[in-house]
Order: sequence, then structure tokens, then C-alpha cells
Amino acid sequence: MIQKLITNIKKTNAPIVVGLDPMLSYIPKWVLNNCYGEFGLNTKGAAEAVWRYNKAIIDATYDLIPAVKPQIAMYEQFGIDGLIAYKKTVDYCHEKGLMVIGDVKRGDIGSTSAAYATAHLGAVEIGGEKYAGFDEDFATVNPYLGTDGIKPFVDVCQEFDKGIFVLVKTSNPSSGEFQDQVLSSTGKPLYEYVGQMVEKWGEPTMEGDYTNVGAVVGATYPEMGKVLREIMPHTYILVPGYGAQGGTGADLVPFFNKDGLGAIVNSSRGIIAAYKKEEYAKFGEKNFADASRQAALDMIQDITQYL
Repeated sequence: MIQKLITNIKKTNAPIVVGLDPMLSYIPKWVLNNCYGEFGLNTKGAAEAVWRYNKAIIDATYDLIPAVKPQIAMYEQFGIDGLIAYKKTVDYCHEKGLMVIGDVKRGDIGSTSAAYATAHLGAVEIGGEKYAGFDEDFATVNPYLGTDGIKPFVDVCQEFDKGIFVLVKTSNPSSGEFQDQVLSSTGKPLYEYVGQMVEKWGEPTMEGDYTNVGAVVGATYPEMGKVLREIMPHTYILVPGYGAQGGTGADLVPFFNKDGLGAIVNSSRGIIAAYKKEEYAKFGEKNFADASRQAALDMIQDITQYL
């Protein structure tokens, strides 16, 4: 699966992923009002607005980008109606030729972890037939429970040719409370050890120069990204924290290899809510998707100029 993602990145010359993380406050009022009028002032109306908002942004950007990353929590808040919107978004992105990284941050042990992996990457068998659940191409995974929590995902990835991105060093300010703690056994921070484990977990899944087990490393920590790039030479890095969280194109160079591959950078509200930013205000609420397209073009230019 990682080779499919790399192919898409090369085709678009855009090592970016658009985070489809819609909040109701991002959605233009005219979209919300239309959906509430048709479906009611309820979770069904809100979920329909999310779907229409997503679809417009996908239609405006799919030819520019290799992948999207919907954050499932933004859909789960609307219950079943939200999950239906999530699934419609995943399926539509596939129709448009986009790779889908399900930002689900799952992680448990044994049969529970296997069930999460089946839900998002595999298929459940019913009456002798297999049915895919959400059917993303990749999923984000929390490694806190160790190998017991990761192996079921790797097994499903192997069976269905899918991939995962394991949280290693996240972009949030308090990540250091755990991730930066120095281990007495190694004298190095925990995130470095997790990076070593990610490289190890990926060994059975090699595809060319990279494995199907990737890592999440925040753009807000470029020096740590440089260290982790060396620790994980065969690991593709998903980089959140660009734009709204402070990361810039210049900060991202350490995450990439010399060939310009090895990382894919996420931007969520910086693209999907671009029309709210001063530099894109000229597009207005009515043309919010056009603002997202321009923001995607600007992000691509900002990153690729340094690679």
C-alpha cells in the first residue's frame, strides 16, 4: 500500500494530505441552513452538511493532492449519522482516486485490536462472504499498549495490503509529558525508542524502500524529526502540525529523504477552512472550496521549494 501512496505523491508532485476534520464552525452558514432546511435541525442535518462540505472540497482539490486524512472523531460526534457521512467521504475519495488515511488512533490488545483493524482496514466474514467496514487505505494507531496492540494491525495490513501510521512524536504542546521522558535503560527519550520499534514492526511489510508501517511525527518538532528520520530509514512519516499549529515548509526538510520522499505533510483547517483566513477572504463563503484549492496550491509550493 505504501507504494500506491508514493505513486500518487509522485504523480501530483505534492507530498501533502488534506485533513478532512470538519467542525460545524468551519462550514459556511448557507450550507448549514440548506441542510437543516432539508433534513432538520438535528444530527442528520449536521451530518449532511459535513458531507456536502467535504464533497465540495474534494471536488476542488482531488487533482492536486495524493491523499486525504479524515479524523473520525469529527464525525462520531454526530453519532450514526456522522459515521454515515464518514463512510460516504471515504468512498467518494476513493472514487476520485485519492488515498485515504483514516485518522482513528486506535490501539488495544488481542481480539479488540484485531476488531479495530478489521473495521478500518480489513473485512469481516459473514455467512462465508467478506464485507469491508470503513475500508480506509491506512489508519493511525496508538502504540501505548506495545506489540500486542500493533501486531493485529500489521497482520490485517499483510492480508489486505493496507498500512498504518503509528504515533511516535505528536505535535501537541503537552506531548512531551510522556513522549520526551528519558528511559533509564537507554538514556534516550521514549519517542526514540518508539521509533526503533516502528522500524522493527515494519520489517515484515517492506515494499521497495519503505514499509507499510509508518510513523506520525509532528512538524512542530523538526530537530526531533531529524533524529527520527535517521532512526527510521524505511518508515514513511506522516507529519501533522503544518500551518495552523505553527509548522512551515522550511521546518519540514528533516522529515524527508534526499530523494524528496519519505514524508507526507498534513494540513486540516488551514485548507478546509481557508476561506476564513485573511489571505483567502476574497473568495467568500460562497466559494469556500475555491479558497481550499488555492490554499492547497500554496502549501504545495511552500513545501516543495525546500525539497
